[in-house]
Amino acid sequence: MKVHTCDVLVIGSGGAALRAAIEAKEYLPGGKVSILTKGRLGESGVTATACSDRMAFHATLEYTEPGGPDNWRYHADDVFRMGGFVSDEDLAIILARNSADALYYLDRIGVPFARTPDGRIDQFVTDGSRYARAAYTGPYTAVDIERALVRKVRSLNIRVVEQHIAACLLMDGKCRRMAGVLALDTNENPSGVPVQFLAKSVVMATGGAGQIFAVNVFPLENTGEGYSMAYDAGAELVNMEFIQIGIASVATRLACSGSIPRSVPRVINDKGEEFLPRYMPELQIDDLYNVLFEKGASWPVQCEHRSSRLDVAIHKEMQAGRRVFLDFSRNPVGFDWDRLLPELKARYESEVKNPLGPAARYESPLKRYLEINPESVQWFKERGIDLERGDFVEIAPAAQHFQGGIKIRTRAETSIPGLFAAGECAGGQHGANRPGGHALLDCQVFGRIAGREAALEAGHVKGQVCPSERSLEAALRRIESLREGPGIPASAARARLQRTVSRCAGVFRTEKGLSEGIAEIADIKAEGIVSDDRGLAYAVETAGMLYVAEMVLRAARMRRESRGPHLFFDSDDDIVPLPRNDGNWCRYIVIRKGQEGEMRLETRKPVRVSAV
Repeated sequence: MKVHTCDVLVIGSGGAALRAAIEAKEYLPGGKVSILTKGRLGESGVTATACSDRMAFHATLEYTEPGGPDNWRYHADDVFRMGGFVSDEDLAIILARNSADALYYLDRIGVPFARTPDGRIDQFVTDGSRYARAAYTGPYTAVDIERALVRKVRSLNIRVVEQHIAACLLMDGKCRRMAGVLALDTNENPSGVPVQFLAKSVVMATGGAGQIFAVNVFPLENTGEGYSMAYDAGAELVNMEFIQIGIASVATRLACSGSIPRSVPRVINDKGEEFLPRYMPELQIDDLYNVLFEKGASWPVQCEHRSSRLDVAIHKEMQAGRRVFLDFSRNPVGFDWDRLLPELKARYESEVKNPLGPAARYESPLKRYLEINPESVQWFKERGIDLERGDFVEIAPAAQHFQGGIKIRTRAETSIPGLFAAGECAGGQHGANRPGGHALLDCQVFGRIAGREAALEAGHVKGQVCPSERSLEAALRRIESLREGPGIPASAARARLQRTVSRCAGVFRTEKGLSEGIAEIADIKAEGIVSDDRGLAYAVETAGMLYVAEMVLRAARMRRESRGPHLFFDSDDDIVPLPRNDGNWCRYIVIRKGQEGEMRLETRKPVRVSAV
């Protein structure tokens, strides 16, 4: 078996991973820093491929409203407040206080942020923020960030190892700390050839686990191996029940946020019925369309906002076996532009890019969409959906971001010595929700911290670490068991898992449904998984997804309230979720592996700071 050695090993190749590798190399210029990625650098992962209506990077600059040297305090408060008080407040402060430096670093390495006529970074108000902090380059802000970071990585002496899937973390038997990872090299063989990567410290930056859901906006490689590997090694995870889910285009996976609901299209099922009034009978028709407009700024479902009723309605229609579409060709029944709330009309007018005249706003959703976001209409057309021809956009609630993950503290350290985490695979810095644009910010702030701390850790380790025979043998056995079987073919097991998670842990969650989902996962585990024509590496990913799904479902069942994207219902017949319960549930759920291999969950009080 091949063995590679380095001082700092970064697993992943998105925004957090690249920032960590850069920082580690700059702190340890004479040391060896390696990046291990399952795809191609700059081509795989969320940061390299993401696109949305207007993708944001959330930051408080010296001139960001409301202004003043302490304006970061409002930012930190927004993070903690929108998180539902189930994150660590000191981590929110770190994000806010370091946001300007993070943005200016990206600016210096060539990210083309939009600017105002006087040369300042342009910023707008996004969901969860009281002030305009969202910087952007356009729909591809994340891609622009990835490209700049890739250029920087390539300018440094950082080794990049592509098309290797991390399978198991390896532990040093003497010190009970990180020793590296066992990976599968898939460059020539899709099944993968085992390879050891030994390191004095490891940064986990593998992103979220969107592929545990049947409908998601994640790339195919986001299977959550960072979560499952860390759990198996004994690390704590937190807030795994909080997964942002939002309405997205089924064909293109574009998040239907921002200007899409603000154009107030018809929301219809495959029978042509405008079904929303059936699920919100208490609303007058005018108020219904105010709610639809508001969805643009509250896109991920959140129980604290009335627009979550739209997500529930769409879920109910789909559960009844009907498909759901957006129709931009004509106005919804009873829609009157003049009856929108004044503040909503003012927001619309502030976003007009392509003025078509006041009459256009009365004519159709398409005309409104063309006024406020003509680029998006063209984007759909380039992908085979011609709204001007009358095409519909099929939609469904889609998993978009994991709020929780491997529990970190202020140095991005985990509960395992030598293991650090950053980006979407880390947990504790965000609670139930986050302000829009905070995913990109989080990657840069804690990516930098993780890289620096991993470099410092590696500098303190004398000699080369060595995994224990027990650790290595257990990892190899786990992999080989998937090659030999018996069990369910990995492709069938993954499809079954995705259907289960989407049915039980999507927008609509009940104790009964979650318990059924947990039982289904147990059945798959009991039957076992065996590799099929997709290869051994695919089977390894699928086996890890089972553990991630179980964490999500168990944490969701334990939290008997609604908070952020976690909507908990008493029964399948309900259309209104249980209320948020701050008296009992301003706590987060921590998950770890027990001594007998059982999954253990406990509640804890988040870290609070007396004066922010």
